[in-house]
Amino acid sequence: MSEQARRRPPRPHRRPKKDPVRILAFEALRAVDERGAYANLVLPPLLRKARAEGGFDGRDAALATELVYGTLRRQGTYDAVVAACIDRPLREVDPPVLDVLALGTHQLLGTRIPTHAAVSSSVELARVVLGDGRAKFVNAVLRKVSQDDLDTWVERVAPPYDEDPEAHLAVVHSHPRWVVSALWDALGGGRAGIEDLLEADNERPEVTLVARPGRSTVGELLDALGEDAALPGRWSRHAVRLAEGGEPGALAAVREGRAGVQDEGSQLVAMALAAAPVEGPDLRWLDGCAGPGGKAALLAALAAERGAALLASEKQPHRARLVARALDGNPGPCTVIAADGTRPPWREGSFDRVLVDVPCSGLGALRRRPEARWRRRPEDLEGFAPLQRSLLREALRAVRVGGVVGYATCSPHLAETRVVVEDVLRGRGGPAAQAEWIDARPLMEGVPALGDGPDVQLWPHLHGTDAMYLALLRRTA
Repeated sequence: MSEQARRRPPRPHRRPKKDPVRILAFEALRAVDERGAYANLVLPPLLRKARAEGGFDGRDAALATELVYGTLRRQGTYDAVVAACIDRPLREVDPPVLDVLALGTHQLLGTRIPTHAAVSSSVELARVVLGDGRAKFVNAVLRKVSQDDLDTWVERVAPPYDEDPEAHLAVVHSHPRWVVSALWDALGGGRAGIEDLLEADNERPEVTLVARPGRSTVGELLDALGEDAALPGRWSRHAVRLAEGGEPGALAAVREGRAGVQDEGSQLVAMALAAAPVEGPDLRWLDGCAGPGGKAALLAALAAERGAALLASEKQPHRARLVARALDGNPGPCTVIAADGTRPPWREGSFDRVLVDVPCSGLGALRRRPEARWRRRPEDLEGFAPLQRSLLREALRAVRVGGVVGYATCSPHLAETRVVVEDVLRGRGGPAAQAEWIDARPLMEGVPALGDGPDVQLWPHLHGTDAMYLALLRRTA
């Protein structure tokens, strides 16, 4: 070493640049991973805090949101790409490191952020949250990722379709293999249908509002939002669709509870139950699984239009309080109680209409909760099965002869939909229910592609809704 080199002063240590957008996105991913949080619940308070602290504008919030949801939606694909760039199993890499790598991979393969900016910003993030040593690892991996685009990487890491169709689709469309298999079975169609559905699951859903009858109107919401910011719903006469970036909380009707955020699929379920013909009086309605209150609020408003009263029951007291908040100000009589729908306090035959929107896997709402696809396991369905059957049996006891029960679930999985209804009707695991099917399709007027009936399965790729399921039953004895 020369004398000049020995005398050269050491390079000063450079502090890493703190990027508030990427730090916020990393914190959200860690909450999802460590605490089992849902991004749609953890992200809004983080954004509010960032805005309150200053220097965080709407563009920053949009980028942070895209980084979080885009990374979660494509996690399976990105994991396969990262795995091809390292020499050890992913399970041996610390989860925080994987989160930084996933964020960086999404910027490289899923956004228009320039390559140098995606790599450098991810390395700086790693220096801030992981330290210099692991930042070097992140840098090396992301430089390998940056050598090809997404299509090239997918072609390289996905098994050939002809050899293993489900494994191929799982990597290409970033779904667990068992979910791909279950959705394919539920569709009962060819390759085009399943790929369209998986692609729809990875798209950002529209924000849809419901104008609660007697409290607000679609016209009022459209006028308040302006013609460039909103459109009427596709199928529900109570729905308004917001343009991208629309903020529901800016509307007075939403803040006051006269309108709410609600997917059109959920609106159609409530409307179909309300429209189903009943024999005899129509004065007492029940929502047996009412939390957090969206369907209950619409049902209560529809009941009020014809002089009926709604009882909203929710097992969890904190969710019952959310239901009460949603029903506050309803123009007709309604009551909220905390009760277990499998051991209900009401007498048999007390109601004319009953809705049970049962707890389920949530596979129908993967657009809104992309992390759920990685959190659920096939064995989870076995845990839901007894509860779903018990709730439907009790709902059929709660309704009087001639009254109507709606069995709904935000899952298209056959084990949570038609199989449950058929088991209850045929007496598998309990006494056979004395009830008959009602064709739900005519009660969703104007909605196409509703299948052979009598039940209805909505789909993101066909209807632009969550994958809601509805079966309507009339008690006969």
